[in-house]
Amino acid sequence: MKKIIFIIILINFLITNVPADTMPKTGGTIIYGFTGQIAAFDPIKSNDIETIAVMSAIYETLVRYKDDFTDIEPGLATSWNVSKDAKEWIFYLRKGVYFHDGTPFNADSVIFSFSRQTIDKKGVTKIEAIDDYTLKFFLEEPYAPFLYGLSSTLAYIVSPTAVQKWGNEFGNHPVGTGAFKFKDWKQGDPVVLEKNTSYWDTPPYVEKVVYQPFTNNKDLLIALKTAAVHVMGSVDPQDIVTIERDENLKIAYKPGINISYLAMNTEKKPFDNVKVRQAINYAINKKKLVKFLFQGLAIPAVTPIPPLLWGNNKNIVDYDYNPQKAKELLKEAGYPNGFETTLWQMPVPRPYNPQPEKIAEIFKASLADVGIKAEIISSYDWKTYLAKGKLGEHEMAFFGWVPDYPDPDQFLYKLLDKDNAVKKIARNRAFYKNEQVHELLIKARQILDIKERSRLYYEAQKIIHDDAPWVPIAHVQQFLAFRKNIHDIIVDPRGTHKFYKAWIE
Repeated sequence: MKKIIFIIILINFLITNVPADTMPKTGGTIIYGFTGQIAAFDPIKSNDIETIAVMSAIYETLVRYKDDFTDIEPGLATSWNVSKDAKEWIFYLRKGVYFHDGTPFNADSVIFSFSRQTIDKKGVTKIEAIDDYTLKFFLEEPYAPFLYGLSSTLAYIVSPTAVQKWGNEFGNHPVGTGAFKFKDWKQGDPVVLEKNTSYWDTPPYVEKVVYQPFTNNKDLLIALKTAAVHVMGSVDPQDIVTIERDENLKIAYKPGINISYLAMNTEKKPFDNVKVRQAINYAINKKKLVKFLFQGLAIPAVTPIPPLLWGNNKNIVDYDYNPQKAKELLKEAGYPNGFETTLWQMPVPRPYNPQPEKIAEIFKASLADVGIKAEIISSYDWKTYLAKGKLGEHEMAFFGWVPDYPDPDQFLYKLLDKDNAVKKIARNRAFYKNEQVHELLIKARQILDIKERSRLYYEAQKIIHDDAPWVPIAHVQQFLAFRKNIHDIIVDPRGTHKFYKAWIE
């Protein structure tokens, strides 16, 4: 008995003497500041990072990445299995889960959510409910990224009742099963989410999360330093030293899985000429640019696939900085005196391009050194910029990409395959079309063996490098600044940071 009493006393001592800053507390509001614009929260319509960050708090998927982003774990599905031919997947759904509107989550709601999007004919051909909590996906052929794709934005599960009620306005009244539920938002205003007290997993500690938009990082940093916001999602690299010296602030870092790049529209002259595109690659002092603009928090990009991700071809040698070589190639292409063109500058800072004005000016100056006179176009807002980019109205334009899930297919097929060079919906903003690359990428999507997939991606990257539809710029480290009394934010390498475990000291 004495031994038992001693153990109880010891446990009580350990519990009551845990340092205050390690014991999560409930209550309060976290204000997350960011630069950029937010669109309505409909998973089939919105795909910018800020909007996805909000949606990731509202909606959930069948499977999700672990907090350390190393592998897939159960989400709204508790387990799954796959047939020997990899064409049939069965998922066993979590019971007792409810949408924010009180309606039950079940197999029918999953089928409804997937039916809202256009199903790729080479992907899912049918989804069947075996019972209320068991689903079977039928694939036309083996699709290597399938399981990981179920963690993506397009795989968010929505409330059928809410969609039917609001129709095209559903994005302004989003309803999911996530840790937070939508409370209020109007275009240009903060987004207010509140704690889902009926969440199937551990409910959040904080009562609310507010996503507050800013027009520039300077004002956002002032807001962070004065506690007008608690978390800063857009940080200029040159401000990091200032933040680190502030005793009330801290920064969390995580290797990024992203790409920043300049797309050259290969459907427009003179960018239909590979020698012109190669010349532009030689004209840019990329190493110096990345060191100057990213302050050591990024690495120069050689291929679209980040080095941290499997499938990256580390044997490819980047274009070195060689203005003379650039001039020779322009002369061979029929432009001995260069040419005039336009260079579209991104209108807002992004995680992969925190200083869009400076990077545009550096590119303009570098191109001028080899005879290319580029007029910077900076008059479009972010929504218009993206829409015009999808239409292929640009000649040269800066873009970037953070994948829905970490698979090489997300970088090569989505951004550089001919299937995605369709105007109005184009992800391939270079409108690059190479049949050999297409065949390699399609084959890689159908093979489950990672070694063989990597071999195919190595080959595709070599062709893409030689064809030079882009100037790959940088893979940027993710970093998040916040007040020191904010704890346990999950820093996501894609930039969609999570607050369901965060708390305020």
